[in-house]
Amino acid sequence: MRVRARKERVIGGLLNRLKGALQGGEPASLPEGMRIYAVGDIHGRDDLLARLLDQIEADAKDRGSCHNVLIFLGDYVDRGLQSKAVLDRLTGARLPGFDYVFLRGNHEQAMLQFLDDAAFGKTWKYYGGLETLHSYGVTELTRTDDPAAFERARERFVEALPAAHLNFLKSLMLSAEFGGYFFAHAGVRPGVPLHRQIEEDLLWIREGFLDSDRAFGKIVVHGHTPREEAVVKANRIGVDTGAYMTGLLTAVVLEGTSHRFVQTRDAEVPLAATG
Repeated sequence: MRVRARKERVIGGLLNRLKGALQGGEPASLPEGMRIYAVGDIHGRDDLLARLLDQIEADAKDRGSCHNVLIFLGDYVDRGLQSKAVLDRLTGARLPGFDYVFLRGNHEQAMLQFLDDAAFGKTWKYYGGLETLHSYGVTELTRTDDPAAFERARERFVEALPAAHLNFLKSLMLSAEFGGYFFAHAGVRPGVPLHRQIEEDLLWIREGFLDSDRAFGKIVVHGHTPREEAVVKANRIGVDTGAYMTGLLTAVVLEGTSHRFVQTRDAEVPLAATG
């Protein structure tokens, strides 16, 4: 009887731990010796990106030797005025000692769509595409919605776009996973296994994801939905702090079971917060 009771306690304990993990009761973690910096939506703010990368490099040095991974969560272009400069930086020299992971955002998807279909410019120009085109010196769409103007702008854009930028855009990943974390630009569809998430949700989802308290299998780290400060929930971490309108660019730092934030802000002393 004592043996049977002991077995029941062991099985019960295992079931409780499994239940806790599925409900998000156990903290997510990274493999020992790994540190991740996940950067939120940049949206054409190369000035903020340059300062944030300096902070990340300094932070990594201060924290000691580790396998450092730098993940960019997408939306590098549009809205801000320095989209070309952002892509120049992201396709240029990298921080020494870091592995890089680049995810696709819905705004990179829109940029590629315009390159394939000039008519899409009528949509893209109104949610940030105009600023991106101007950063490449393409100004044909400033005053007109004439279909011929869209085609001229697309042709000019094809000529102005460096091959390195186009190759970068086409190589972007939809998601990444490390340890107990899942990284995507917008989020995930609740109730759908992570390996079965579809592109539209990974790039666009808000409704159903942001207000969900369900466990997703891993903590989802995402951007896409701007907030004045980073958002930390039991099932997700949101790091889009609306850089193009707030002047605040954020990265979450994940190590072990802990998280903290590195941030930089317009015309102020760079911020660093823990959470």
